Amino acid sequence: MTSIPLASRPHDHSRCVAHALGEAETLCARSGVRLTDLRRRVLELVWQSHKPLGAYDILGVLSEQDGRRAAPPTVYRALDFLLENGLVHRIASLNAFVGCNHPGHAHQGQFLICRQCHVAVEIEQSTIESAIQTSARDIGFTVEGQTVEVVGLCSTCRDAA
Repeated sequence: MTSIPLASRPHDHSRCVAHALGEAETLCARSGVRLTDLRRRVLELVWQSHKPLGAYDILGVLSEQDGRRAAPPTVYRALDFLLENGLVHRIASLNAFVGCNHPGHAHQGQFLICRQCHVAVEIEQSTIESAIQTSARDIGFTVEGQTVEVVGLCSTCRDAA
């Protein structure tokens, strides 16, 4: 049995945030794109926990904590930039965003989402991606993107129940 993913164990989120921001700066510099202050702040907010965060939640924090009067389109543009550059993933079932554990590495999103505490753990299983690609190819379907979302209980919530 594999160990419990870091996201579902108590840990220092400031290390997650610092690592994600460092990776983002490196990736953006290498790609020649600009990580503006707002994009950086949105990425920082997404990484504050491992729980997916919606655009309006981000907007609320920007208004309350930062005193910024950002409009929804501004936050969505920042999120679009972060998505396009592989720094965040969109969790469609929750209409929310979570930081990417493997930025700069082309991969499809696969997530284990706890229905109780809402932590989302990114996994990367090539066999899942391969099975989807093979099934699609067999019926003449071209996959342009895939996100696998599996809902259940994390070990902490399961043990608490």
